[in-house]
Amino acid sequence: MSVKEKILQQLAENPVIIYMKGLPSAPECGFSAKTVAILNQTKIPYAYVNVLQAPFIREKLPSISKWPTYPQVFINGELIGGADIVEAMHNDGSLLPKLQAAVKPAADAAASQTITHSEVEALILAEYPGAKIAIEGQGCDLNITVVSDLFAEQPMIKQHQGVMATLSEPLASGRLHAVTLKTHTAAAWAALQPAANPGLLQIQI
Repeated sequence: MSVKEKILQQLAENPVIIYMKGLPSAPECGFSAKTVAILNQTKIPYAYVNVLQAPFIREKLPSISKWPTYPQVFINGELIGGADIVEAMHNDGSLLPKLQAAVKPAADAAASQTITHSEVEALILAEYPGAKIAIEGQGCDLNITVVSDLFAEQPMIKQHQGVMATLSEPLASGRLHAVTLKTHTAAAWAALQPAANPGLLQIQI
């Protein structure tokens, strides 16, 4: 792997990275010290490369970044700048949101792509107002029970087709993968509920 390829790999694999003189815990120049102090204040994790220990990177990076001095801070592979620019962004409030957006956990992104129970319920209620809906399961694999009198006189296949049609968008986009569906009219649902045993007397304590 060439030095350039190594640098590009580092930039691709690390959302926030600083090329600096020394270590974050022991900077070896005032500009690096100022920059890591600001990064540390944000509480956002970052990677670093000590260019004093990597002379080939120290020599090659300026030709890639078009920036001659150190430190150099990159966010999502884009050069933000050195100490003065990082300090200016910190002072005007633009640095932290940019860092937060860069390191937003993948889990959060995944979660935003997964449909919630409340979204499913809203989609079904838009076509079946007043329906009683029970949803079990996590993420994109749900067990859904819908009780609505709009199912009256419809065969089960029509009931299921109607409900699944309300979920066509999340199913098509992959936000919802698997659905186990049960549909009932209110009367049919009531008939399924266990009747109270008249031979038992509940004693209030």
